Amino acid sequence: MNKAIAFILILIIAPFLGSIYGIVHDQITFSIAEEYYTKFKFFQFGLYNWGMGQNMGTSETPEVILNSPRFGAGIIGVLSTWWVGLISGIILGFTGLIHKDGNTMFRITLKAIIYTIIIAFLTGLIGFIYSKINVIENIPNWYLPKNVIHKKDFITVGTIHNFSYLGGLIGLIIGVIYSIATNIAYKKRD
Repeated sequence: MNKAIAFILILIIAPFLGSIYGIVHDQITFSIAEEYYTKFKFFQFGLYNWGMGQNMGTSETPEVILNSPRFGAGIIGVLSTWWVGLISGIILGFTGLIHKDGNTMFRITLKAIIYTIIIAFLTGLIGFIYSKINVIENIPNWYLPKNVIHKKDFITVGTIHNFSYLGGLIGLIIGVIYSIATNIAYKKRD
């Protein structure tokens, strides 16, 4: 395979994998704090305008009731992460051009994308632990809708989301380093 085809495949696969990550991530966090979605994310993304449910609240006390809230969380997951996957794919794809051929470029870049996703997930897990240890005792000065009942769970999920984006950035940097280091190692062997 030539590098142009490898690059195009990377640009297709990366947002798809990012979307899958987002779906899984948001299903997990929905289980922790349903209110984070019904009183924040569904309202923020305007899912009530999609004919999936209705807005039962106001801007002060938002609450969107969907016919299938888990499906709604999946949609939020896709909308929140496909573009991160695309940006990662572009950066890692361009980095991958340093490899000797398209097959090597594709293989190494796909591994770098997987590493990025794993690091984002693990960093989100660290965010969960951090929230349970620190944030719950020292509640941050965040905007919370006035009708949130389970504030600590809401904040925990917000912390997980913030850490996961940070993990995506850290993972991307590590993915670039991995790609470059692998190329250097291959050149030394040849």
